Amino acid sequence: MKNKWLRAALPALLIHGSIGTVYAWSVFKQAIADNIGQSVPSVEWAFSIAILFLGLSAAVLGPFVERDIKKSAMLSTAFFVVGMVGTGISIQQKSLVGIYIFYGVIMGIGLGIGYLTPVKNLMLWFKDNKGLGTGLAVAGFGLSKMIFSPIMMSLQKSAGLWQMFVILSVIFALMMLSGALLIRKPANWHEKPLKNRFSPMILIKNTNFIGIWLMFYLNITAGLAIISQEKDILSGLHNDSGSAVFSVAAIATIVSIDAFFNAAGRIGFATFSDRLRDRNTIYRIIFAMSLMMSLAAFFLPDASRLMPIVLVMTFFLINAGYGGGFSALPPLLADRFGMQAISKIHGVALTAWAAAGLSGNQLASFIVHGLKMPYQNVFIAIAVLYAIAYIIATWVVRPQQTLIQ
Repeated sequence: MKNKWLRAALPALLIHGSIGTVYAWSVFKQAIADNIGQSVPSVEWAFSIAILFLGLSAAVLGPFVERDIKKSAMLSTAFFVVGMVGTGISIQQKSLVGIYIFYGVIMGIGLGIGYLTPVKNLMLWFKDNKGLGTGLAVAGFGLSKMIFSPIMMSLQKSAGLWQMFVILSVIFALMMLSGALLIRKPANWHEKPLKNRFSPMILIKNTNFIGIWLMFYLNITAGLAIISQEKDILSGLHNDSGSAVFSVAAIATIVSIDAFFNAAGRIGFATFSDRLRDRNTIYRIIFAMSLMMSLAAFFLPDASRLMPIVLVMTFFLINAGYGGGFSALPPLLADRFGMQAISKIHGVALTAWAAAGLSGNQLASFIVHGLKMPYQNVFIAIAVLYAIAYIIATWVVRPQQTLIQ
């Protein structure tokens, strides 16, 4: 197992550290809208389309990833890099449709393939600590925003917006190609063909899988709903004298620290799940923690001296639980359905991410802009979602195995 860091962990960080920059969308969405003369809501659809195609491509191309992780790593690189270059050219040409196609569809496909590729390999190399293995992979996805956001802002100022995408495409191509060259399954693992042809219908008819899909979807929807409003909620908090509690610099710092908690949650919760008799317990912990923090943020009076602290801790812990939900998913699926077809199963489960990518932001937007309610009302909405997710994790997702071989 001496090569597990070189053949599994490092390639995962290189690949996920590149594609994870999709979460830095907020760094340049306003600049894109201004540059091409479109509204931010119109441009925002590019991100939603990218997450949609991430989930769809993961579901459709799971069997391809299962067969050859080196080829899937190369294909992911090709789609992601072409998507980045095409986005830059589309911005230069002021084409909103081009941004939808290249950033949304093409780059989204690269995201889906790249997200799946290292996961099974890590669980094979870290077979006694599957949670730690997957946590390492998706931690790169979470940390990417923190690392590349300042780089993106600097490149926008020094080189220009569309040039930023072209420059970064070269950097990501080198990182992802290095990951593709390094990645390799353990020598003692031999892929065996499934006894029966894999069909997603097997999962759709399985109560355990439906429960896992739903709680994964609810965690992402709730997380995106509140994370998307974080800056506005912090900006809207004022003290008795009417002054803003958080300065612009303080808000920027809090948002940056969020990325750390997101990544820490991905490693911490998944690693802790390795020590639990039933790995699904980690989801109940995440949902209970997020529920309590959401309720505290909603019911605590705005004038309370504790409100700033509670708000910040709520954002940090929800980000941690949001990230932990991603890393704990593959080992939980492996526990319930076995390792033989895990990339296929994980790919189908990621359709929940595709659906949540559309509903999370829209839920917050509907509450704030549609119903004309204060931002804080998003907290009570997501509290309901976390409560439902906790019920599903407790009563629907059971310990029974349904091995797919």
